[in-house]
Amino acid sequence: MPSRPTRPSGPRRQRPTLRAVLSALQGPLPLSREQAMGASERLAAATSLLSSVEHLARRREHRSSRLNEWAISRDAYARYGRPFRKLLDLASDERTNRALHAGRVAASAALMLPGNGRWRGAATLYLGVSGALLYPAERYGTDGSDQASTMVQTVTGLARLAPSSRTQDALIWYVALQGNLSYLISGWVKLLGPDWRSGAALAGVMRTRTYGHEGVWKLTRRYPRSARAVVYGVLGLECLFPVLYLKGGRLTRPVLSGAVLFHMANGYVMGLGRFLPAFAAMHPMVAYTSTPRSHPAVAGRDDTMPATVALLAAGGAAVLGTVAVARRLRVTDTPHGGSVVTTRHGNELSVQSTLDGRSTNPVVVFVHGLGACPAYFAWIVRALGGGDRQWLMYSRAGYGPSRRRADGEYTLEESVDDLVDLIDAAVPEGRQVVLMGHSLGGEISRRAAVRLGSRVNSVVYVDSSHPGQLTRSAQQGATAPRIGEGLRTMAISLRLGFGALMRTPEPVANLPEQVRDKVRMEFADSRVWTAAVREWKAVEQDFPSFTGPLDALDTHALVLSAQRTVDRDPEHLLMHKDLADAHSGDRTVRNVVIEGADHDGILTDPQYAAETLRHLLAFLADTAGQKPGSGPGPLAGTEPSDRTAASEEENR
Repeated sequence: MPSRPTRPSGPRRQRPTLRAVLSALQGPLPLSREQAMGASERLAAATSLLSSVEHLARRREHRSSRLNEWAISRDAYARYGRPFRKLLDLASDERTNRALHAGRVAASAALMLPGNGRWRGAATLYLGVSGALLYPAERYGTDGSDQASTMVQTVTGLARLAPSSRTQDALIWYVALQGNLSYLISGWVKLLGPDWRSGAALAGVMRTRTYGHEGVWKLTRRYPRSARAVVYGVLGLECLFPVLYLKGGRLTRPVLSGAVLFHMANGYVMGLGRFLPAFAAMHPMVAYTSTPRSHPAVAGRDDTMPATVALLAAGGAAVLGTVAVARRLRVTDTPHGGSVVTTRHGNELSVQSTLDGRSTNPVVVFVHGLGACPAYFAWIVRALGGGDRQWLMYSRAGYGPSRRRADGEYTLEESVDDLVDLIDAAVPEGRQVVLMGHSLGGEISRRAAVRLGSRVNSVVYVDSSHPGQLTRSAQQGATAPRIGEGLRTMAISLRLGFGALMRTPEPVANLPEQVRDKVRMEFADSRVWTAAVREWKAVEQDFPSFTGPLDALDTHALVLSAQRTVDRDPEHLLMHKDLADAHSGDRTVRNVVIEGADHDGILTDPQYAAETLRHLLAFLADTAGQKPGSGPGPLAGTEPSDRTAASEEENR
């Protein structure tokens, strides 16, 4: 029999092991400078090509929707200089708009071709600049993909045209850092939301009409643990994205692969198809910058940019910290002529007043709203002056100079106790008070009035909260979680020292100049937002337990409603009527809607504050046995509205 052939001697071939597979999936993704710019150009060009082709193909639909009517949208750019506004007017012209999009299609298609000439820089820069010019007139219909591609194209175009490799590397680093920030910030902002932390966010998004997917939503309901694992995976990918720079870029491949898969899933499930090429356009530059400098592909790379950014960030953090400390010292400083009242809970309330014992009229006590401050009443206070119309205002515990020393969890009853103690300590015995509360301050005033009994002459509700609003109003019940999330985000951001970057809120900008800077500082400090978070949490626990009816009050009442509040939520007007009906029928009780006013503007906008003041003065005069119109006049430079006066007569 022939002998059986033998296997030749030599090293044995081994099957790939799991370790070998994992090793192949790890490590840097080495790209040269030219390769990184070329890949980013092409991916960003694909985004622009899709966007402009879609826009040109659906021009009739865009025109009929009128969402991007430039005659309306241009008002948002009124504060910019005339040359820039003229440029935007030109870009929004229909013929210019069509020509820009046609040019974008041509430039995008050309960038798909091979080659490394300087013309690529000009074409890419054109895409970036034209995208920025088109955005103001087309912002309805654009999304984050357009903004990301505009940034990549502008910077990459400049890098192509840069005279030196050092400048090119600095610009490439800029895109890479922006890419890291886009994932990092997105992840940590999500982490602030309780739905993301619990894993329920995925089901919530899939249930929406705009971005949802019925099939995926059903899967999340059927397999909640798997859905939670997906959510945690997304959070981990975004929050830890910069780890790809550790250990010589060892995690670059898995992190970037995970990001690509994430955008592919978003494109399929949520219809965000352009997000894949737009955000992936930053990945080649991330790969280039995360490769160790010892690798031949990135030899000669200049890393001055990240070192400079780190140095500037450290210096900026030091400056922001110093500014925050100085701001905190000013915010917590007791106002000149003010005093401090300590309540039964140990809270120290900062108080300002005009009390001097020369008047026997009721003292107007101002109670500010949630996330606001006493200066919201500045227009009213300035018009009241002193004399017979004496007033008292204070910051609730935790706001401004007032300190919260209470132990245990906060409840709304703590603020009610503080207000009762404040009146007992600061208002002379025998003198009545008029409690004037805005927003949540109105509900705190109502509860304090029940406790204070005959010491209260009247309650003035200024677009007040109602204890049943989260259950009676579907709109307010649905938005409640988002309000809490927004307040927490602001509090955390300001604790991190970003107060110096905060834009002045519109209500603050409308206040009298004498108080504006102080209030701006208070809003840029985390104290007001931390206190607001604490109070809103208490509201969410307290209000749903209300079953009615409201406690009866034997006092006068003036209920002022902001028209925009009740127009947006008609149920709120009915709740304001409930507030008035809770007061005795033989007392003076009025409901008035301040036309055109919104929730804050009813006090902070001088025009609407004048209306509020006029009704307040007439009410105070009537309830004190005086003729309406006596005392101080309306705010200087404003005229009362005849329509509002007629409204008051109808409501009497």
